Amino acid sequence: MPNYETILYDETDGVAWVTLNRPEVLNSFNVKMQHELKDVWTSLRRNDDVRCVVLTGAGEKAFCTGIDRTETMGSDLDADERESIVGSGSTPFMFDDPGLNICPKQCDLWKPVVAAVNGMACGGAFYMLGESDIIIASDNATFFDPHVTYGMTAAFEPIHMLQKMPLGEILRLSLLGNHERMSAERAFQIGLVSEVCPILELRDRATWIAEAIASAPPLAIQGTLRAIWAGQEHTWKQALDLAYAYVGMGTNQDSIAEGQRFFESGRRIEWRLR
Repeated sequence: MPNYETILYDETDGVAWVTLNRPEVLNSFNVKMQHELKDVWTSLRRNDDVRCVVLTGAGEKAFCTGIDRTETMGSDLDADERESIVGSGSTPFMFDDPGLNICPKQCDLWKPVVAAVNGMACGGAFYMLGESDIIIASDNATFFDPHVTYGMTAAFEPIHMLQKMPLGEILRLSLLGNHERMSAERAFQIGLVSEVCPILELRDRATWIAEAIASAPPLAIQGTLRAIWAGQEHTWKQALDLAYAYVGMGTNQDSIAEGQRFFESGRRIEWRLR
């Protein structure tokens, strides 16, 4: 098992659990966590034992509250540490986007990521939520973006979240800053999260989703994932043209044989109604 300082990592039954583990600072990410997340995302690309990933935060107060301002806004860093800080270049054109470290898909990980949001999710947390495939939340979860309140432009975060929520909702969330928080119920209403549950049930719900995904042939799952994200990023016609390529790359005889064996076994999945 990897030995990280700022995250917890565990693998069980084809599912990797990645837990942001700085609850004393509401799971905000510092330079160390950025580097460790990049390591875990890139390592999972080569780990065929893992078919699905669950991302969550330690404790009940916060999933993640974005970048650690006590570190990034401080002046007591040495030269090597400052090289890793967002916006550390001598001009505005040299910008170290944390998304290159903390976002699974920007690290080229195309295994499904289920985000289990517990408590606050704000600011830089939207990098990771924007690149998660399924988001579920505890009933105490809240979503907000404090950037403008502290005199900073919100850009990367709302752009990521435009993949997940309507334009009017992300405009309201971004422009109101600290003045308003979106509840888990409202997040469910607008489709940001697909399920809300009591916090004590969050882990079980995320486990069920992840294990169900992990039970399918991974090539089919990853091909489907790539096709859907391509549909978001391209025009309708371009995405349909690419669909042939994804079907071709995401289908092989072993995968089909595995699916056929399941079909011929007569087994039936005990499905749930949502």
